[in-house]
Amino acid sequence: MKILVTGAAGFIGSTASLRLLARGDQVVGLDNMNDYYDVSLKESRLARLTCHANFRFVKLDVADRAGVDALFAAEKFDKVIHLAAQAGVRYSLQNPHAYIESNIVGFTHILEGCRHHKVRHLVYASSSSVYGGNTKMPFSEHDSVDHPVSLYAASKKANELMAHTYSHLFNLPTTGLRFFTVYGPWGRPDMALFLFTKAILEGRPIDVFNYGDMKRDFTYVDDIVEGVIRVLDKNAAVNPEYDAISADPASSNAPYRVFNIGNNNPVQLLDFIAAIEDALGQKAEKRLLPLQDGDVPATYANTDLLNDWVGFVPGTSVQEGVGRFVAWYRDYYSC
Repeated sequence: MKILVTGAAGFIGSTASLRLLARGDQVVGLDNMNDYYDVSLKESRLARLTCHANFRFVKLDVADRAGVDALFAAEKFDKVIHLAAQAGVRYSLQNPHAYIESNIVGFTHILEGCRHHKVRHLVYASSSSVYGGNTKMPFSEHDSVDHPVSLYAASKKANELMAHTYSHLFNLPTTGLRFFTVYGPWGRPDMALFLFTKAILEGRPIDVFNYGDMKRDFTYVDDIVEGVIRVLDKNAAVNPEYDAISADPASSNAPYRVFNIGNNNPVQLLDFIAAIEDALGQKAEKRLLPLQDGDVPATYANTDLLNDWVGFVPGTSVQEGVGRFVAWYRDYYSC
């Protein structure tokens, strides 16, 4: 197939592109290469892709309507994996406009491209952040997600609503994947694993929020990508048992689906830090701090729907995944 991957220089996007290329797909990778974090890391991720004959990179912002329209018209994609977005919960408190431009305006342009150019399936990144103030664990796609606690989360909830509208109006199959705390080699420098590893190696204290009383459903990047590709290959479909009287948020009478993709095994933050210490062979100096605005104390994915749909349950342990990240970090930064 010919597949557009937006955010192709990103953490998940570059890994997904590699997997698609390895199985023989043609990939057009789009990224705006912004400086939200170290651009050289994005360039290094891209370098892993550009040696493939079936890969072509396009530097373009999804918020550029004319550019996105022209790309869809010229390329005639079979399917689209949309991962480009302004990431980060905490940054959304400082620069909300970036989230509207990329996550709302940009997503509209992707939906329009898919609609007008007969794309067979759009798979897009949502987030566990949509569960917001929910406290019932594990988080289920059947639950309401109407109480976001950050603009980032609100933008991802908006993406799900927008996708449903296009599925309903234009019969466009769309599948949203709610990612749960993705980590692994080539990860983002603003994520906890990267920040903690860097600080420990440099002998600096690490900031541990909510005084360490936090749980996250840490999900290894290769598991995430396996789920993305399996879902890509199975187009979203109408739920024949959908009941509009007692509507289920997870499906529809339109070709629309949404799935959690997490490890289904929340880990205490202090245990995660211990796994980093073990992999590094160094102890961390911890600076215990209160919970930050926009953050939540726990995430935990129910992944039954994903398993039922594509027969996949993520399963890489934190110890294994953290070990792989630390090995990559030491190699990449030669430390």
